[in-house]
Amino acid sequence: MFTITVEKECGCFQKSDFTNNISFDNKDDALIEAMDMVKHMNEEFCNKHNFRLEEDGQHFDIFVADTPKAHSGCCGGGHCG
Repeated sequence: MFTITVEKECGCFQKSDFTNNISFDNKDDALIEAMDMVKHMNEEFCNKHNFRLEEDGQHFDIFVADTPKAHSGCCGGGHCG
């Protein structure tokens, strides 16, 4: 069995049609589904997080990290406001 696990179910994931901890009999099917999930999550979710896929034997783990805030161009010297 090959399993796809999402480390942290953010609000967007919980509202989506995705399921956590899904299993496949075939490694290729699991990999394709995991890659599709990560692509969709990075492109269609709210962009507060970045998602990445890691393979560990029979496990495909999707990890989440906060997306760095866009730089406003201010140097922080106090004269931009």
